[in-house]
Amino acid sequence: MDLISALSLGELALSFSRVPLFPVFDLSYFIVSIIYLKYEPGAVELSRRHPVASWLCAMLHCFGSYILADLLLGEPIIDYFSNSSSILLASAVWYLIFFCPLDLFYKCVCFLPVKLIFVAMKEVVRVRKIAVGIHHAHHHYHHGWFIMIATGWVKGSGVALLSNLEQLLRGVWKPETNEILHMSFSSTGDQNGYILVQITAGNAETLPAHLAKLVDSRLGE
Repeated sequence: MDLISALSLGELALSFSRVPLFPVFDLSYFIVSIIYLKYEPGAVELSRRHPVASWLCAMLHCFGSYILADLLLGEPIIDYFSNSSSILLASAVWYLIFFCPLDLFYKCVCFLPVKLIFVAMKEVVRVRKIAVGIHHAHHHYHHGWFIMIATGWVKGSGVALLSNLEQLLRGVWKPETNEILHMSFSSTGDQNGYILVQITAGNAETLPAHLAKLVDSRLGE
């Protein structure tokens, strides 16, 4: 504990939490999310035959967690789409990954050293989203531990939870791939992350102050 205090890791984490996600971290998140979409069988053919459906699938991959969390908390599910800058950035990434001549953009971002950097930055966004989801649910339900767990979970894993809907948009139906039935490593990690936040808080009644500051800085962007 003395070593942690000496290194001032708490202040370092708080300073890092003030770094804005848009546009660099959000760009990385969109790139990795849409790369995973392109990995899906038939995704490239769908983008040629039905570009609107392909774009909708890309938006679900990028913003599915926000949509599901808003639905869970009884808020407008299209609220995040009022963020025009993020929508335009995600749309530009979708276009470049699927339609760039000679697949140059896709080949560049899939180059392993570059992709590893993007994946690491994507996980930073995931942690922020979990923290925002927990704080958002806590604001409405101060004693609703289950609601906070569920909201933090869908904020971190909303894309996976909406996978069946995304498949339907691509004309595919695979109910056996349901995230509830076969929970992925990331979904399990999101739940563990929530538990760690609560342990760090040390109090079931409140969230830690540094988490509140993190969320406030994020919402103020």
